[in-house]
Amino acid sequence: MNTPPLDGITVVSLEHAIAAPFCTRQLADLGARVVKVERPGSGDFARAYDTRVRGQSSHFVWTNRSKESLALDLKDPQDLAVLQALVAKADVLVQNLAPGAAARMGMSFEALHPKHPKLVVCDISGYGDDGPYRDKKAYDLLIQAEAGMLSVTGTPETPSKAGNSMADIAAGMYAYSGILAALLQRQRMGEGSHIDVSMLESLGEWMSYPMYYAFEGAPPPPRTGSSHASIYPYGPFACRDGTVMLGLQNEREWAVFCDKVLLDAALATDPRFDSNSKRNVHRADLRSIIEAEFGRLGTVQVEQRLDEAQIANARMNDMAGVWAHPQLKARNRWRTVGSPSGDIPALLPPGRNSSFDYRMDAVPRVGEHTEAILRELGMEKRA
Repeated sequence: MNTPPLDGITVVSLEHAIAAPFCTRQLADLGARVVKVERPGSGDFARAYDTRVRGQSSHFVWTNRSKESLALDLKDPQDLAVLQALVAKADVLVQNLAPGAAARMGMSFEALHPKHPKLVVCDISGYGDDGPYRDKKAYDLLIQAEAGMLSVTGTPETPSKAGNSMADIAAGMYAYSGILAALLQRQRMGEGSHIDVSMLESLGEWMSYPMYYAFEGAPPPPRTGSSHASIYPYGPFACRDGTVMLGLQNEREWAVFCDKVLLDAALATDPRFDSNSKRNVHRADLRSIIEAEFGRLGTVQVEQRLDEAQIANARMNDMAGVWAHPQLKARNRWRTVGSPSGDIPALLPPGRNSSFDYRMDAVPRVGEHTEAILRELGMEKRA
């Protein structure tokens, strides 16, 4: 294996929940040494979200492989001194503690930069380091609401959150890319920098299409369940024995869909359906026509017609279907990593790289590396 790109980079993270751990796990994937600071005993509270993975939390094993766990009581001056000594040797400090908590213990960029000018400091919060919402607590669902995601997700009757932690994931991704950019900038300029990542701003960026769709007071995209809000046909359609997802993007595909899938070429020029905007208005009529044909066929037959016509389609997989997905297996995307309760499967990070392999090490137990880190720092084992 060639040396991964972040080999030799040390990241210290005062992290919990999802946003910061997801960010730092990706840095670890690229070879960085990530020291996760946790509360003694209970550790990151995400460890207790559930017990689905052989007694461990599904969220935790996802976001915390390849890290070292250092158990510190940061209200104890002796333990805070350990953190300070570790940060002095680090390249990156990441934190997503409660608003103001890192600053109170001297871990703000303003306090650290004069002493450690090459240190990159990344703060992840709900609303950012300033502004009227600065001190407001934030969780994923709350940010999905604030960013307008609930207003466009779900059915006409019921707003719904995304089934995954989209605000946390968005913030973690922007923190990750921001840190990579800051390390490149440091290489050029010789100095570290401060990154202020807001969950609201991260998810707000992902909401730009519906915001522009509602530009200058225009009606926003309607909630359409698993269908597309403005392109039709695009979404789930019932067959004789199940459901098929399909999507059309242009008028050429619409004509092919009518001819080769619905076996009714004349439908393409029906004045109700001869443009996407008209199909969108008359989607109930068009759904009836599509499902009348699909209702005579099984899902395999519909998928075969769609594939032969080169119309994009997909299966409505549940989690078992994703675990067993033939494409993931064919591309050898699964690895095995250690954990406190034994080996577990884990997906490789997205994106093959021809020059290095991703790091795929164990999920740590709380405080697993505390004694080794203290020895490294020349500090005595604490009572």
